[in-house]
Amino acid sequence: MPTISQRGQMMPPSPIRKLVPFAEAAKKRGTTVYHLNIGQPDIETPEQVLDAVRNSHFKILEYSHSAGNESYRKKLTEYYKRFDIDLTAQQIIVTTGGSEAILFGFMSCLDQGDEIIIPEPFYANYNGFAVAAGVHVVPISSSIETGFALPPIEDFEKVITSKTKAIMICNPNNPTGYLYSQEELEVLKKICLKYNLFLFSDEAYREFCYSGKHFSAMNLEGMDNNVVLMDTISKRYSACGARIGALVTKNQAVLDAAMKFAQARLSPPSFEQLAGEAAVDLPGDYFDEIKAEYQSRRDILVKMLNEIPGVFCPNVGGAFYAMAKLPIDNADRFCQWLLEEFEYEKQTVMLSPGTGFYATPGLGTNEVRLAYVLNREDITKAMIALGKALEVYPGRV
Repeated sequence: MPTISQRGQMMPPSPIRKLVPFAEAAKKRGTTVYHLNIGQPDIETPEQVLDAVRNSHFKILEYSHSAGNESYRKKLTEYYKRFDIDLTAQQIIVTTGGSEAILFGFMSCLDQGDEIIIPEPFYANYNGFAVAAGVHVVPISSSIETGFALPPIEDFEKVITSKTKAIMICNPNNPTGYLYSQEELEVLKKICLKYNLFLFSDEAYREFCYSGKHFSAMNLEGMDNNVVLMDTISKRYSACGARIGALVTKNQAVLDAAMKFAQARLSPPSFEQLAGEAAVDLPGDYFDEIKAEYQSRRDILVKMLNEIPGVFCPNVGGAFYAMAKLPIDNADRFCQWLLEEFEYEKQTVMLSPGTGFYATPGLGTNEVRLAYVLNREDITKAMIALGKALEVYPGRV
């Protein structure tokens, strides 16, 4: 029988979605499952964004420009201008979700076998993109005790080799919710300029900052040739299914390389570009109410977690995720047990095991990620159920 590729064998399964069959089985048994495992917001997609698609009148659904519709890219320059990021439409390549932007960035800037440093825990799919691009992820660990602050500069320099080509951050961070400060970005700037590295910045959650102001890597002075921004409308406008993102950089060589990958996949989706264009014209106060809602959910989640004996969760600066340390023997086993064997008043909780967000073996075994994308009442019920679960879990430590 023919064998699959090494790449296919190395491609990691999603640690976020692997428990889905157990959740489905729990629901069939009549158990309510509170999904805190995945960043699918329950906030409604803006009507204005949906209307842009509903009211379209195509006679032919044509290819767009490989870089995306010029009208959309021009709109995006208006959007970025609000954050003091000055761009031209030619410095933006519209991608099929933020995922493709990350993949294009990896493949345009790194060769097979090159290394990229990423503070862990990090978004699990970075591992998948690295495997697809033939890139080796070098993790440096941040700690829940410091709220997952940026590791010291010495930790970066210890692992830099001749193969190191880039550093990657997600700001605010998925899975930790940590918001990197301008001072921390300046540390990364120092490293990148000293060692001639790219700085990849995933800023999907830019609008959702609760304890401080977001500072973009694109605002770093003297880094025009080093910074590659990866972006998406998925979380910003609660449009995860739209699959539209962007790769943004002022480095012309990177743009030229990424454009060849963009041409190879022909064009980004058409209807989604209409949706993204309409989203830029949402009222200036659109995010005020949504951000306040997420912040109130964060406050409930973090407070209730820290009230459970043996649980620690640092306060969250941004995005809509939190990492918590639990008094458990094994996060993967615990998360499966919640779905297979536990219920409280016909309810249980679906969480993401922390191990899936670390590249270093053995880390995250007593941590879980929680996405506070449910309403406050459901979050409260979920935290009560989690507390009850930890009282009876056989592997409690």
